[in-house]
Order: sequence, then C-alpha cells, then structure tokens
Amino acid sequence: MRVMGLDVGSKTVGIALSDELGWTAQGLKTLHINEEKQEFGFKEIGQLITEYQVSQVVVGFPKNMNGTIGPRGEASKQYAAEIERRFGVSAILWDERLTTMAAERVLLEADLSRKKRKKVIDKMAAVMILQGYLDSKK
Repeated sequence: MRVMGLDVGSKTVGIALSDELGWTAQGLKTLHINEEKQEFGFKEIGQLITEYQVSQVVVGFPKNMNGTIGPRGEASKQYAAEIERRFGVSAILWDERLTTMAAERVLLEADLSRKKRKKVIDKMAAVMILQGYLDSKK
C-alpha cells in the first residue's frame, strides 16, 4: 500500500506518492483548486487514492515559526479531516515549515526558470513533506 503526500495551498495542491515499499516519494501532479468556490479537488484525490491503493495520506501542516497554528494550518487540519471522512484512510498532519523554501532552493540549484519552477514547486514541496514522513518511519 502506498502513502500519498499533499501540500495544500489556497490555489493548488501538490501531490506526491510513495513507492509500494514506502521508501521513496515521487511527485505526481499539481492540482488546481479554488477555496473561494469551495472547489478542493477531493474528487480527483479520491480517484488517485483508489487507483494507487493509498492507505495513508500525509498532509503538510504549516505551523508558524514559533509553533503556533495560523489560518493555513487550520485549513490543512480541515482538509485532512475531510480526506478521512470521505475516503476512510488515515490522514496525518506533518510539520511542513520551510518545505516550500527548501523546494524553491532545490529548483533554483537545478537552474529552472521562474516559469518552470512555478509549475512544479507545489509538487516538489509535497515530495519533501512525504519523504520527511517516510524517513521518520525507518
């Protein structure tokens, strides 16, 4: 069974998947959502959970640097709860502080243009969230 990693933002959700052994994370896609219109991408996430036989979902949990939980953190908690409710898989909140900045740094070092970085940054952040979780289980 695979583990899915999500980097949930207000406009996009980066999606990563583990290999079947749960050792490595690979970026899958970036899903465009619209919080204002209550379009959260659950239908497509549900299809991916079924297609890849996902048993667990790791949702990035953006805490403030002082450890407090702000509006984005609350939104991630609600997103994780909705995934559990809709799909019957466990959803784990994973501290994602600085993952987007780390992903940006990796992509800059790879010399990707700003346009290309924008297309893959959320997927890359999801990979870093999921890989952090997978590494903690070893």
